[in-house]
Amino acid sequence: MTRPNDDFDLVVIGAGSGGLVGARFAAQLGAKVALIERHRIGGDCTWTGCVPSKALLKVAKVAHEIRTAARYGVGASPPTVNMSEVREYVRAAIQGVYQLETPEALAAEGIVVVLGEARFLNDSAVTIDGRAIRSKAFLLTTGARALVPPIAGLKDVPFITYEQVFENDHLPNSLLIVGGGPIGMEMAQGYQRLGAQVTVVGARVLPKEDPDVQQLMQSILEHEGVRFVLEKAKSARKDGNSIIITTEQQEASGDTLMIAVGRNPNVAGLDLETAGVKYSPRGISVDDRLRTNVKHIYAAGDVTGSYQFTHYAGWQAFQAVRNALLPGSSMGTSKLVPWVTFTDPEVAHIGATEEQARTENGNGVCIYRRDLRQVDRAICENDLSGFLKLITKPDGTILGATIVGSRAGEAISEIVVAMKQRMKIDDLASSIHPYPTYSTPVQQMAADIAVEHQLSGTRGKLLKWLSETVR
Repeated sequence: MTRPNDDFDLVVIGAGSGGLVGARFAAQLGAKVALIERHRIGGDCTWTGCVPSKALLKVAKVAHEIRTAARYGVGASPPTVNMSEVREYVRAAIQGVYQLETPEALAAEGIVVVLGEARFLNDSAVTIDGRAIRSKAFLLTTGARALVPPIAGLKDVPFITYEQVFENDHLPNSLLIVGGGPIGMEMAQGYQRLGAQVTVVGARVLPKEDPDVQQLMQSILEHEGVRFVLEKAKSARKDGNSIIITTEQQEASGDTLMIAVGRNPNVAGLDLETAGVKYSPRGISVDDRLRTNVKHIYAAGDVTGSYQFTHYAGWQAFQAVRNALLPGSSMGTSKLVPWVTFTDPEVAHIGATEEQARTENGNGVCIYRRDLRQVDRAICENDLSGFLKLITKPDGTILGATIVGSRAGEAISEIVVAMKQRMKIDDLASSIHPYPTYSTPVQQMAADIAVEHQLSGTRGKLLKWLSETVR
């Protein structure tokens, strides 16, 4: 049944990070906007992703610092971990974020929140529990869900994914994690520090990262006690209280199994066919303005099958709303997408890796690296495992950067802005940075590169000659 007030300028389906950004921007523009969510407002990021994982990692770091306090001259008893209380801490962090996203908070911002499952009636209307809602434009931000790989026997053994791991009220003696990506590595380090024996099974560690990162992070986690089986999981079976994962040549066992091999776009249940929207199991097809094949229906974030990051989903949703509700259009895709894996140390990346830069530019690339052992702040805090790698063209154009270290996620932002504004490495050198900070090495390395540029070639000879005449 259609109600008189059920006509909107924009309907956003999916209230995760993308949907929240999109709906809020539309409301700020003065549009009449409805936000529909079938599960929980906040989506994976608030409930099963970014927020609970960072809260859990904080607890794990505290336990690790207590366990290793003697290296600072501080005596401490070995920590004991109460997972029920850890779970409550994680839940409190979730609630702290969620209070800004409740239906009441969104309503105060001018957003009509509708809880229920939306299905398209046609390309101009959806139905939620028998209520028909019409709109001039739609934005689909339904996110993604945990991918379950076709491992033989997996359906016959108990396992968890990131969707359940934060509800654990007991610490497993041994945790098996299938998948060496960011989620797998964060949970591996977190649970190892909490006191479980963790084994990671996967073909590679952090497969999208620079090989230098892969080797270093594997070494760091192995030093903390994590075991690695670097082969693809072939089968799973239960043996008494243990779960066995078999690879081509090895077996690994644990009393708890976590699957962390990626996520699939949420495209089912929307009746997209009724609206004429093209999609596949890999996601909803969009152009570079985030428009589907139906001109007034847009999609953004994980459901499009692109980068699966909260910040990218939010950025895309903003661009999609701008394109749907304002004249003209803006690009809704970007190659300059930073990401951070929140292990300790953090791994942050933007742009091309060394391998990618060499593939695209041949020998016309310059690689610069500075270890954290050369960084004063890192020395003071004993955060010596890590490095900064900058990749540029000979003229100083920045092609990419990788930072491994404490607060790498903060330090990389400067380089993101520089690349976005097409600044060259010399421009970073001319900005004064506070000392001692974890961003200091960015400026120091940029300064070294800038001096190298200035003193090379004919210009360098002239500068040296001028210096000699002054002396």
